[in-house]
Amino acid sequence: MDLGSSIIGRITKNGERFEVLLDKKKAYLYLEGKTKDLSNVLVVEEVFKDAKKGEKHSPSSLEKAFGTRDVYEIAKHILEKGEVQLTTEQRRKMQEEKRRKIISLIVTNCIDVRTKAPVTEKRVELALEEIKFHVDPFKPAELQMEEALKRIRLVLPLKVEKVEIAVKIPSSYVHKAYGLLKSYNLKKEEWLGDGSLVALVELPAGLQGEFFDKLARATKGEAQTKVLNK
Repeated sequence: MDLGSSIIGRITKNGERFEVLLDKKKAYLYLEGKTKDLSNVLVVEEVFKDAKKGEKHSPSSLEKAFGTRDVYEIAKHILEKGEVQLTTEQRRKMQEEKRRKIISLIVTNCIDVRTKAPVTEKRVELALEEIKFHVDPFKPAELQMEEALKRIRLVLPLKVEKVEIAVKIPSSYVHKAYGLLKSYNLKKEEWLGDGSLVALVELPAGLQGEFFDKLARATKGEAQTKVLNK
């Protein structure tokens, strides 16, 4: 079979190999979360034992391995859980984008135990380099963040922390600020007789600066705040 510009996605289940033919560029976009439409990602609507030889799996073997015969559901499973051939440049780009996401997650969710303050992206980046952390381009960033934190704590004392912030917003700014509060974890809200709002918001410690900046813009600096668990 002439693969042309296609690449192979594969996974092994119950000792058997399952392969699908994917469009090289569109598969990359899917893996990057830039498209969720699989209709153009699959080159042919078949699941193979060996795509190069054109050997297909029977519907019963698909049912046994995946609980479905739907080629698109199986392709989705392979893309998200299996291995996909990529060019060297695609793999490098995916690794870099995944590394930036891991760093962003750590900065957003963690504080430095010593200073009780958020850490910078540069400091996390240097720590990852120091521990020689390998980024898997296919593994979810959230899982890799957990793995990175276990090792990174040897050189940088971090801990995952959330904060609760009490907020009082004058009535004249509630219509602008309420949507902002809802975009975080709005745990409690109480509307006062004068139309002002008292609320309790929970957010990752690393987002405090972002939250205060947005709140100041929405209320022209007139909101009252208090961090409760610091």
